[in-house]
Amino acid sequence: MLRNLRPTISLLVATAILLLGVGLLTTLIPLRGRALGYSTTMLGAMTSAYYAGYFVGTFALPPLIQRIGHIRAFAFCAAVLACLVLLQSLGSNPWFWLALRLLAGIVLVGLYAIIESWLNAHAAATHRGTVFAIYMMVTLGSLAVAQQLLRIQGEPFVLFVVVALLVCAATLPVVATRQVQPALQPVPRLHLRRLFALAPTAGAGAWLTGLAMGAFWGLLPVYARGLGLELAQVGTCMSMAIVGGAALQWPLGRWSDRHDRRIALALVGAGASVLALLQLLLGGSHGAMLVLIFLYGGFAFAVYPIVVAHLVDHLSAEELLPASSSVLLIYGVGSAIGPVAAGALMSASGPGALFVWFALTQSLLAAYAAYRYWHFHREQSADAHFRMMLRTTPAAFEMLPEKASTTESD
Repeated sequence: MLRNLRPTISLLVATAILLLGVGLLTTLIPLRGRALGYSTTMLGAMTSAYYAGYFVGTFALPPLIQRIGHIRAFAFCAAVLACLVLLQSLGSNPWFWLALRLLAGIVLVGLYAIIESWLNAHAAATHRGTVFAIYMMVTLGSLAVAQQLLRIQGEPFVLFVVVALLVCAATLPVVATRQVQPALQPVPRLHLRRLFALAPTAGAGAWLTGLAMGAFWGLLPVYARGLGLELAQVGTCMSMAIVGGAALQWPLGRWSDRHDRRIALALVGAGASVLALLQLLLGGSHGAMLVLIFLYGGFAFAVYPIVVAHLVDHLSAEELLPASSSVLLIYGVGSAIGPVAAGALMSASGPGALFVWFALTQSLLAAYAAYRYWHFHREQSADAHFRMMLRTTPAAFEMLPEKASTTESD
């Protein structure tokens, strides 16, 4: 097993280092922006700009990667990202920061596409599921650990420098590798109409969880800071949410394997909504807040992979990549809208409005999934399997065993 995974080790190490920097940056930007006096609406808009850049980069970066190769493209994107981070430490104009976040989204999706397509190319078909699982564990673990870097003391620019150093360090395992560079697969065509015809719950679920998760990443640090938490406590709050997502995804997802995914989505959405409301009522205590954030993260992070599992249940392997790209687009649109809408609510009503937003979006998901379950009977695939995941790029879906086994048989 280890011998089969050896070609991917350098990429997984690079991923861990990169996401330490990216995870820190994701939390640092809203915290530093709040300290500079930016409105919550503007902080939400910065997160929206990042997701807009993510969408642009999905289509704009593959030609660059094809032209100059994976290694040079990785080094190029990492260098650009490090420069953007350092520029952010030098300026304080909110519109300048917004433009930098847009550019950061573009180059980050390029980095993810390079890592995922390379992992897919070097993982044997029989071990792609294992590689995918390890990749997701590395991703969640790095994002959780990154929050603890907020404990580093110093001038405001120091943490930006730490991010830039980590991004640069992530290039070292990549440029030092002797592995053959793979060919980048073209971005699949979008089939939005086909997606909603075959799995409407997946489309609606992707949009609603995008609305919630976009606001989660961009504004939860602002909420925590608004309650008077210190930077280290904010980092612990974020870590607890991510660890909860890693810990509860698996049991909730495996439960969905034995039931209709739509009722699973309805129950998970309802649970997340209740936890969000409990946070409003009981979150004044720091200990209670950490427990509720842990549980909310577990439920909220489980929605997207259950959506993908529902997609796999009802689509053929040939349709999986186009449909998954459509799901990523819908999720991205929700992620771009969510932070602006939630930020405006927080500006008008205070930090607690963030959890009102979470409760609203999750309850809408629960209501729609329950409606589809009660009114439209469907048979679920007998060999369906849930897999832990975060929203990344279309290249990640190439690592799913359902796709890999079909490709191998072809």
